Amino acid sequence: MSPSGAEVLRQIKSRITEVDPAAVRDQLGNGAVVLDVREIDEWNAGHIPGARHVPKSHLESRVEGAAPDRAQHLILYCASGNRSAWAARTLTEDLGYEQVESMTGGFTLWKDRGYEVDTPRFMSAEQRERYSRHLLLPEVGTEGQQKLLDAKVLLLGAGGLGSPAALYLAAAGVGTLGIVDDDVVDISNLQRQVIHTSDRVGVPKTESAAETIAALNPDVDVVQHKLRLGADNIIEVLSGYDIVVDGLDNFPTRYLLNDASVRLQIPVVSAAILGFDGQLSVFKPYEGPCYRCLFRTPPPPELAPSCGANGVLGVLPGTMGLLQATEVIKLILGVGEPAIGRLIMYDALAATVTEVKVRRDPECPVCSREPDEISDDEMGVFPDYEAFCAGVH
Repeated sequence: MSPSGAEVLRQIKSRITEVDPAAVRDQLGNGAVVLDVREIDEWNAGHIPGARHVPKSHLESRVEGAAPDRAQHLILYCASGNRSAWAARTLTEDLGYEQVESMTGGFTLWKDRGYEVDTPRFMSAEQRERYSRHLLLPEVGTEGQQKLLDAKVLLLGAGGLGSPAALYLAAAGVGTLGIVDDDVVDISNLQRQVIHTSDRVGVPKTESAAETIAALNPDVDVVQHKLRLGADNIIEVLSGYDIVVDGLDNFPTRYLLNDASVRLQIPVVSAAILGFDGQLSVFKPYEGPCYRCLFRTPPPPELAPSCGANGVLGVLPGTMGLLQATEVIKLILGVGEPAIGRLIMYDALAATVTEVKVRRDPECPVCSREPDEISDDEMGVFPDYEAFCAGVH
C-alpha cells in the first residue's frame, strides 16, 4: 500500500530543517536569503519584507537567479509550511544547496504573530500581461517592475542617443520620463533619431517623442522640458529625477551637468558617439569617478568635431542608447554591475569593445568637494563653461 499524502509530507519534514517565524524575523538583514515559494497572486497579497519570489512551480528553473550561491543560507516559506518543505527537500537533495530551512506555519503564522508584512501595490491584469517577461525574471519580478514604474528618469536630448533610450525605457515601464530638448525635428535627424517620423518634421522634438511614447506605453508619464540647459535652470530641471541619461552633444553642457549632478547626487548614464565610435560610462556621485575625474579639461575644438561636422553611422546611437537604457534599468533595480568607474569604448568597424578602468581623482575640482561646495562662488553660481571649453580659463 502506498503511503498517504500526510505520511509522505511527514517523511519529507523529517529530512529537512524547520525554523520558527521568530527566528526568521531575527535573520532578516543578517545574510540569509528568504524565498517565498507561493504563487504570484499570494505574493501580491502580501509577503515578508526583503523576501525574493520564486514560485515552487518554477523552482528548478528560477532559483539560481535568486540564490546563485549554493552555500548561502536559505529560508523558504509558503502559506502553511508544506510547499516550502517540499521545496527545501528539492533544493537540498536534488539541486545541491547546503543550508536550507523551511519556516513552520508559513506566512499564515507569520501574520498571526503580527510581524511586518509588505503589500505590493496592485498591478492591473493588463500590466501583468505587458510586463510578463519581466515578471518571469527573478532579478525583476513584481517588486522590480514596481520600482521601474515608480522611477523618474531625465533624458537630456531626444536625438540619436535619447531616441532609443527613451523607447526602451518606456517599453520597460519606467513610469516618468522627462525629456529636455529645445530643437525641432529636421529631416536630417531621421537617419538615426528613431523616435521621430517624417510627418513630424518641424515639430518640437519633445512633442514628437511624447507622441511616440504614448502610443508605445500609456503607463509612462512624459514631462516635456522645451528648453536649453544652462547654469540658470539646470538645478531646477534635474531636481526630483532619480537618474539622468546624458545624450548631450557639446562639452560646456556636459561639464555643467557634471557639477549639477554631483551637487544633487544624481547618477548620470553618459554616452558619446562620433563616426563609428561610441563611449559609455556611469557617473554615480561619490561612489565612483565623475566626468571631471575622467576629463579634467576639454579637448581643443579641432579634436572634438560634432556629428554634424564629422558624421555618424546611423545605427551607432542605437547601439549606445540601448546600452544606456540597460544601465539605467540596472541602477533602478539595483542588480548587476553598472559601468561605474569604467569607460566602455565601442568600435563599430572593428566590432570590438575596450574597457578602461577609471578611478576617482582625489584632487578633482568637483567631486573632491562636498555637494554644497560645488559652485563658483558663495552665491552658488556655476563656472562659465562656454569660456572654459573655448580655452579661456
